[in-house]
Amino acid sequence: MRRTRSLGSTGLQISWLALCLTVLAIPAMAEEPTSREAFFGELHLHTDYSIDAYVFGTHIGPEEGLRYARGEAVTHPGGYQVQLRAPLDFAAVTDHSEYTGALPMADDPESALRQNSPLTAGLLRFGTWANGFDLYKVLSISILKGVPFTTLQGPEVAGKAWQQIVDLVAKYDEPGKFTTFPAWEWTATPAFKNLHRIVVFKDPAHVPESEFSSLDSTDPMALWKWMDAQREAGNDVIGITHNGNLSNGALYPRTRRLTGDPVDATYAEARMRHEPVAEISQVKGQSETTPGLSPDDEFADFNVMVWLLLGAEGKPIDYGSFIRLALRDGIAMQSAKGFNPYKFGFVAASDSHSAASSYRHDEYFGEHGTIDDTPEKRLSPIKTLNLDNRMVCPAGLTGVWAEENTREAIWAAVDRKEIYATSGLRMKVRLFGSWIFDPTTVERPDWVKIGYAKGVPMGGDLPARSGQPASQAPTFLLQAEKDPTGPNLDRVQIVKGWAKHGQSFEKIYDVAWAGERKPDPTTGRVPPIGSTVDVATGRYENTIGAVELRGAWTDPDFDPADDAFYYARAIAIPWPRWSTIDAVNLKVSPPSVVPIAVQDRAWSSPIWYTPTPADRKAAGPGYPVSGLASQGFHALDDTQIQKLIVGNTVGVRNLATDEQVEILYGVNGERLILSINGEAPSAVGIGMGGLPLAPQIGYEIRDGRLITTIDGTGFEVTVYHDGKRYLAARGEEYGFANYEVWTAKR
Repeated sequence: MRRTRSLGSTGLQISWLALCLTVLAIPAMAEEPTSREAFFGELHLHTDYSIDAYVFGTHIGPEEGLRYARGEAVTHPGGYQVQLRAPLDFAAVTDHSEYTGALPMADDPESALRQNSPLTAGLLRFGTWANGFDLYKVLSISILKGVPFTTLQGPEVAGKAWQQIVDLVAKYDEPGKFTTFPAWEWTATPAFKNLHRIVVFKDPAHVPESEFSSLDSTDPMALWKWMDAQREAGNDVIGITHNGNLSNGALYPRTRRLTGDPVDATYAEARMRHEPVAEISQVKGQSETTPGLSPDDEFADFNVMVWLLLGAEGKPIDYGSFIRLALRDGIAMQSAKGFNPYKFGFVAASDSHSAASSYRHDEYFGEHGTIDDTPEKRLSPIKTLNLDNRMVCPAGLTGVWAEENTREAIWAAVDRKEIYATSGLRMKVRLFGSWIFDPTTVERPDWVKIGYAKGVPMGGDLPARSGQPASQAPTFLLQAEKDPTGPNLDRVQIVKGWAKHGQSFEKIYDVAWAGERKPDPTTGRVPPIGSTVDVATGRYENTIGAVELRGAWTDPDFDPADDAFYYARAIAIPWPRWSTIDAVNLKVSPPSVVPIAVQDRAWSSPIWYTPTPADRKAAGPGYPVSGLASQGFHALDDTQIQKLIVGNTVGVRNLATDEQVEILYGVNGERLILSINGEAPSAVGIGMGGLPLAPQIGYEIRDGRLITTIDGTGFEVTVYHDGKRYLAARGEEYGFANYEVWTAKR
């Protein structure tokens, strides 16, 4: 084992690492004085009580889902036995709240549906037998249009199914061994945009008689109002957002919600009261970020899966769909408007529709009933409802740090956001932040106790900087442990986001890593660890990487005037993707639409920093749009904007970063980026606010604004003039004019 340490605030590396090959055992640490342990669970699983799962061929129910989660063998919809190599610690079955249990009840001669509505039950049975997907489309359209089949949503069907789930949750809960929660999925999908939430109750003894579904409302604020009423009735409940990557820009709205109403303080307070955590990874991809949103993140291309639900066509929107940008938008709103709707922790889950889920690439059996229950089906390019089986990933897992495996302890961990997500492996991640940590603390056997005593864990807020010197920056202690039966660790990183005057930015810092690699002296990046993956055999060797990594990091770029968040990301070494393993077994080439190997990972919940009023004041006022008129500025109209830019080369300087971009606005309605900081742009450059810009794209001038797009997302700019200089304000920067503009006639 080798350890290195240095001091980040001086520009030197401040991390230390442990390098252990598979054949070596890492020395045992002294027992941690804290009583909190890591527990792993599943918070998003579908059974045959979900209408889509049933038509996918899943005919096993909530009881089998809970039995599988606690480690028992169950029969997969494909007819074979599946079993976890180790049981989970907690679980929730989360069937859709729309027509819950209707299809299995139609097949049950003893059900109220068969006895009281035999015609309806017969039609459902015939529809399932004749063409299940057509039946699913009919039922889905009734949900989307808000015209439900009331028989299926009433107390004898959906209501009865919910009560059966509640009873099973009570039956299978074993304090100290296996914890269960009653839950469902609220499946609002207006305009094919995923607004889905998992609604989780703390205790099956305190739940409503029926579910709140998207047939009641597709507006999240209506769901939150209903949740308030539940709490008043004594029913503890939270919501979990999921699959932002499939929301087409709607799950994390930047300025206006899908209803057209503004994202304001009332919305932010309600959202954070009800949704303390958000799903960052599941079988239909990760929702952390994309290469387009985070072009400087070399690991941003992991499990990127973006498409539209229910077979809808078109190019989905990334902005408003991914968590890291939502965190950035949240602190930008905090800095500009004083509220933050996106101050959430991270969870991961499956969204499996098989009542059982694969969490590992080397044990993958599909996630959607009999649609992908064989290697041949999984590798087929044929899509089902626009879903390409080859793109589907193993499920994620949620980790919590709690005193014991009970409802009380796990619920408390979720509430304080001491919770983290993995892409499926049972990796352990810890993060603490403080103003007074000694970086050498991580070398001590009692470092976790010190972390709690002198700092805040993941999910918390750094305390106010009162009494700290102006140069004081926060220090973070972090740790990652590999899955005991999975690939070793490559590195642990800190992902930082910060905001000033409504504008936000991000940066990735390598903190601890395995091997003898050295950071690039210019970029600070640690080189790739390499790969032991053998494509011919679908195997890998754990002869590189570390069993455990720990480090301390002090923010070298800290500005006390900037709102900020920090989270840890642990990256495993490459190992074969399930599709490579299936291809080897079938003796065919691996599919080219997905990578040969993947680097699984874990994400800690963030720690936030909020400046004091005095620190904010030290940053200067910036240029609030509301104050420009008093300084002699007026907004340009369409004619004035046309005269300023059309046919001209326009220079734009970001007043926060001093970055400069030259753009040619052609008379043909297209713009072309000529240079970024004096250099020609690559295929994707960096534009105003640190976001990527396509080098050539259309624009228009309308309603006193320059309107163009970034990656398909609307981008609006208002230009102001005081007779001497031009300032510009972006619509997504919350009321600040952050750009100086000038032109050169052509």
